[in-house]
Amino acid sequence: MKISINTDDTVRETNIVITCEKLTPEIEKVVSMLRILDMKLTGHKNNETFILDASEILYIDSADKKTFLYTKKDVYESNLRLYELEEQLSKVEFFRASKSSIINLKQIASLRADFDGRIIVTMTNAEKQIVSRQYAGYLKQRLGVK
Repeated sequence: MKISINTDDTVRETNIVITCEKLTPEIEKVVSMLRILDMKLTGHKNNETFILDASEILYIDSADKKTFLYTKKDVYESNLRLYELEEQLSKVEFFRASKSSIINLKQIASLRADFDGRIIVTMTNAEKQIVSRQYAGYLKQRLGVK
């Protein structure tokens, strides 16, 4: 892989161009990571790649070594691993809810205490997610709830 950076003080907006023989998962991963900087993520569904606004993602989870992005209407697969998404999205309104999920704070509709210190979160699409007791305190702190 060859990387070139050209600086030009007359350029007003950064333009990134990737030239490749074919689109590979590695290149898609690089593109995904660049889009996170602009709070965009790429997700795959039915052999198509979609560009998603991070704010529209309700939650992210992983199962069987695959990572999935959930919106109100669809589920997309991501080439990034959960910890990579967490790293980028923790700077905005996302938080780790369990070993296998990340939740968008802005998409939470309600909370309910569950047994063993867990919290059941109802998302804006009425889906329920569980916040493990390990992360429940952090969620309460972020939301200012006792």
